[in-house]
Amino acid sequence: MEFCDTVILKDGRECVIRNGVFEDGKAVLENYILTHRQTENLLAYADETNRTVEDESEWLDAMKNSPVEIQLLAFVGGYLAGMAGVNSIGRRIKLRHRASLGVSVDEEYWGLGIGRALLERCIICARNAGYEQLELDVVSDNERALTLYEHLGFKEWGRNPKAFKTRDGRYQELVAMRLEL
Repeated sequence: MEFCDTVILKDGRECVIRNGVFEDGKAVLENYILTHRQTENLLAYADETNRTVEDESEWLDAMKNSPVEIQLLAFVGGYLAGMAGVNSIGRRIKLRHRASLGVSVDEEYWGLGIGRALLERCIICARNAGYEQLELDVVSDNERALTLYEHLGFKEWGRNPKAFKTRDGRYQELVAMRLEL
């Protein structure tokens, strides 16, 4: 699926949001490692990835050529500041109406509207792909993310109080949310 759009951020800068392509593999891997170092609210730690630039490039190419999945990248002044993606829950008849959503933004760019812009465009792409439901999980104490998801129409449908266990032994509760498209 292909997508390209430009938005003006809260600080007046332009942000180009487009699907990732093969050549973005290095920037995507670097952004993944960076954002996963900056917060405990994402699925994995930065050092848990074994992906290579080639892996990322091939994956981006596959996503670009998929009619139902997409990885959107947000560039500010040529710098990859954030990413978000829509991924199929499953190809089987009983699952193909559902997609999952994930998003991450470099901490230096928080509060500028990049996350919202990425999510809004992922919702558009999910609708265009024919999905009926978009799903995500969010750490319960990530109030900014919860507020954003709620403003975009996501509804909580459940909680898992011990969904994540951090390296220091703390549990993080996940809130399961869904958006009917």
